[in-house]
Amino acid sequence: MNRSTIAIASVLIAFIVLVSSACNSEKKEQNQSSSNLRIISYNVWYGFTKVPERKESWIAWIKGQQPDIVSLQELNEYTHEKLADDAFSYGHGYSVLLKEEGFATGITSRFPIEDVQRVTEGFHHGLLRVRIEGIYFYVIHLHPSNWETRMSEINHILKDIASLPANSKVILAGDFNTFSPLDSTYYSQGALEPFFNERDLLYNEKNLNNGKLDYTVIQKLMDSGLIDLEASLRTPSYEFRGSFPTLIEKEGEDGEPRRLDFIFTSKNLAERVTRAEIISTDTTLNLSDHLPVLSDFRLK
Repeated sequence: MNRSTIAIASVLIAFIVLVSSACNSEKKEQNQSSSNLRIISYNVWYGFTKVPERKESWIAWIKGQQPDIVSLQELNEYTHEKLADDAFSYGHGYSVLLKEEGFATGITSRFPIEDVQRVTEGFHHGLLRVRIEGIYFYVIHLHPSNWETRMSEINHILKDIASLPANSKVILAGDFNTFSPLDSTYYSQGALEPFFNERDLLYNEKNLNNGKLDYTVIQKLMDSGLIDLEASLRTPSYEFRGSFPTLIEKEGEDGEPRRLDFIFTSKNLAERVTRAEIISTDTTLNLSDHLPVLSDFRLK
């Protein structure tokens, strides 16, 4: 074998080693990334149409959190292309929008999105259900001002969950617009009931259930076996933090702080949660009228 042949062989061997190393590194990175899952749910207040300049700061914040999946509510005036552009800007190659009118919901993901189900009948804003990495995701935005309609919507969702294959992994993430019995002690000052009573009288709404805050919708979810992640990780030193309202300026009165945004999961996922909280910072308090909810899972 002459020197030229030896040199060519050496180059080929080095190239093969380099490619093999890169492939192994990529595989290792994919395995590590898929072993952890970060989900953010965010109601973005009229799709940034009220204050467009907040959009850039919101994108930067989402990108900094490095989520794997983002559940979004109030994507007003969004198109499928617009959501895809947003998703791409923070590293997500997949996105699905429920509709292109009204108060749309959507979901973006680092992983492929499969089995897309869009439902409008029986829902005030509609329901989006998809499957990502074998997990069924329901993007939630329940009726804003009628507890009976919210109960009807939850019944539809629970019926759909019951139709899934046995032991399916399920996540409900979004704006539920209602109250958890696990938070009832934090509303004992009673300031919210007069606030909603006035709204019910002025706008013919149905926020109160027999003059009281309604806990039956969230209770129904809990009775079905779904787990409220934020509440499940509370410690003795827990201090209540509402997800609504924030510090942004807007017309009208929003009432006292309350938790309206939730991530619920089936038990087979709840046992893998490592973090679940409402993210309240100087930044998030000024991006939308809702705060984001974040949950981390260790899947493997």
